[in-house]
Amino acid sequence: MPDYMQKGGPLMWLILICSVLAGAVFLERATYFHRISLRLGEFMRGLANLIEHRRFAEAQMACASTPTPATRVIHAAILRHQSPRSELKEIVSEAGQLEVPRLEHRLGILATIAFIAPMIGLLGTVLGLIEAFGDVSTQSGFAGATAIAGGIYQSLLTTAAGLVVAIPSAIGYAYLSARVNDLIHEMERAGIEIVNLIVDHRDMPTPEIIKFGSNPRTAREGVD
Repeated sequence: MPDYMQKGGPLMWLILICSVLAGAVFLERATYFHRISLRLGEFMRGLANLIEHRRFAEAQMACASTPTPATRVIHAAILRHQSPRSELKEIVSEAGQLEVPRLEHRLGILATIAFIAPMIGLLGTVLGLIEAFGDVSTQSGFAGATAIAGGIYQSLLTTAAGLVVAIPSAIGYAYLSARVNDLIHEMERAGIEIVNLIVDHRDMPTPEIIKFGSNPRTAREGVD
């Protein structure tokens, strides 16, 4: 590895920096997405029981204890649970839009590295070929094939290094973009379900509490 870095020229160090940066971004985003993963169906079943019994404070605490993009969207709707359906839809839509930049954070760096790494490698190859043929042109007589091949070999190292960095970066970007789309879909589903839960249970009558131990008829007869 150090030998390749020396033969490839100074642009090899720039490609190495790109590879370290791409790896760091991928690991950070993959860890973040794993941390905010949520079993939405199971969470919504527990939340439905709380909303059905008008226990909105406990529902807010459940969302706060599970900080994910979907639960933050749900929490925004629960805070305004007395609003009409149209307003609740706008609330969950705005809350979801605020979460998208957090999900897409630093993905542009990975896409940029996937795009420019091959170009940096190609630039190193072109500069290496120019230098190699420049040395040949200054020599008297005909240059040997060995000298030309050696110069071409060294210049092609940067192209290979650029592709080695660009291909995993492009794959990592595609994977993380798919995860972002899944999380956005999860937020949209959570928003739709929480609005339906709030509105449906709000329109239902509150269960009456029956008190035992008192009979209005016997109480009236005792007074008479």
